[in-house]
Amino acid sequence: SGSRPGARREMFETYVKRLERLEGIALEEEGVERCYAVQAGREVRVMVQPDRVSDEEMARISERVARRFEEELQYPGQIKVVVIREKRAIDFAR
Repeated sequence: SGSRPGARREMFETYVKRLERLEGIALEEEGVERCYAVQAGREVRVMVQPDRVSDEEMARISERVARRFEEELQYPGQIKVVVIREKRAIDFAR
């Protein structure tokens, strides 16, 4: 409950900037399509382009993003980095 915005008098603007910084670091990686900071910045979900990023590269992306968080940011606790590579095929039965 202490990680909620405002619970420790963290200014809302500072909170939003921190989330944007988390997303910005992940978006700088090659092949990253979208990124969302969730759970009050405790988790970052990184969506990659399935045609450009292999399963092996996904692991390297998550590791690089996590290392950059450690090097460039100050945060309490830990941040979970989840890389998602999804390809869908959709059809309809009529």
